[in-house]
Amino acid sequence: MLEVPEIHNFDAASPEELGELIQELVSYRDRLEAETLAAAQKAKVTKQQVTAHLSPVLTKLDHTIEQLQARYSSIL
Repeated sequence: MLEVPEIHNFDAASPEELGELIQELVSYRDRLEAETLAAAQKAKVTKQQVTAHLSPVLTKLDHTIEQLQARYSSIL
Protein backbone atom coordinates (compact mmCIF):
# COMPACT_ATOMS: atom_id res chain seq x y z
CA MET A 1 0.00 0.00 0.00
CA LEU A 2 1.13 3.55 -0.67
CA GLU A 3 2.33 5.56 2.28
CA VAL A 4 1.44 9.18 2.87
CA PRO A 5 4.06 11.00 4.90
CA GLU A 6 2.88 12.61 8.10
CA ILE A 7 3.29 16.34 8.32
CA HIS A 8 3.86 17.26 11.93
CA ASN A 9 5.62 20.58 12.10
CA PHE A 10 3.56 22.99 10.06
CA ASP A 11 2.91 25.29 13.03
CA ALA A 12 6.06 27.26 12.26
CA ALA A 13 5.34 27.52 8.53
CA SER A 14 4.60 30.88 6.97
CA PRO A 15 1.32 31.44 5.10
CA GLU A 16 3.25 31.33 1.83
CA GLU A 17 4.84 27.99 2.72
CA LEU A 18 1.48 26.55 3.75
CA GLY A 19 -0.12 27.76 0.53
CA GLU A 20 2.61 26.15 -1.55
CA LEU A 21 2.40 22.91 0.41
CA ILE A 22 -1.37 22.77 0.00
CA GLN A 23 -1.06 23.33 -3.75
CA GLU A 24 1.61 20.66 -4.05
CA LEU A 25 -0.42 18.10 -2.08
CA VAL A 26 -3.58 18.79 -4.07
CA SER A 27 -1.63 18.42 -7.30
CA TYR A 28 0.02 15.21 -6.04
CA ARG A 29 -3.35 13.78 -4.96
CA ASP A 30 -4.95 14.48 -8.33
CA ARG A 31 -1.97 13.14 -10.25
CA LEU A 32 -1.77 10.00 -8.09
CA GLU A 33 -5.44 9.22 -8.67
CA ALA A 34 -5.32 9.90 -12.41
CA GLU A 35 -2.10 8.00 -13.07
CA THR A 36 -3.13 5.04 -10.94
CA LEU A 37 -6.47 4.73 -12.69
CA ALA A 38 -4.80 5.05 -16.11
CA ALA A 39 -2.23 2.36 -15.24
CA ALA A 40 -4.96 0.09 -13.89
CA GLN A 41 -6.95 0.49 -17.07
CA LYS A 42 -3.93 -0.50 -19.15
CA ALA A 43 -3.35 -3.49 -16.87
CA LYS A 44 -7.04 -4.38 -17.15
CA VAL A 45 -7.61 -4.11 -13.42
CA THR A 46 -11.13 -3.14 -12.46
CA LYS A 47 -11.78 0.35 -11.22
CA GLN A 48 -13.41 -1.16 -8.14
CA GLN A 49 -10.21 -3.01 -7.21
CA VAL A 50 -8.09 0.08 -7.71
CA THR A 51 -10.48 2.25 -5.75
CA ALA A 52 -10.45 -0.18 -2.84
CA HIS A 53 -6.66 0.01 -2.71
CA LEU A 54 -6.35 3.74 -3.42
CA SER A 55 -9.19 5.03 -1.26
CA PRO A 56 -7.36 4.89 2.10
CA VAL A 57 -4.41 6.79 0.65
CA LEU A 58 -6.63 9.46 -0.90
CA THR A 59 -8.57 9.77 2.34
CA LYS A 60 -5.36 10.32 4.29
CA LEU A 61 -4.19 12.91 1.77
CA ASP A 62 -7.56 14.67 1.95
CA HIS A 63 -7.34 14.75 5.74
CA THR A 64 -3.82 16.21 5.63
CA ILE A 65 -4.91 18.83 3.08
CA GLU A 66 -7.88 19.78 5.28
CA GLN A 67 -5.60 20.18 8.31
CA LEU A 68 -3.25 22.42 6.35
CA GLN A 69 -6.13 24.49 4.96
CA ALA A 70 -7.50 24.97 8.48
CA ARG A 71 -4.10 26.08 9.72
CA TYR A 72 -3.72 28.37 6.71
CA SER A 73 -7.11 29.98 7.39
CA SER A 74 -6.30 30.46 11.06
CA ILE A 75 -3.12 32.44 10.40
CA LEU A 76 -4.50 34.77 7.75
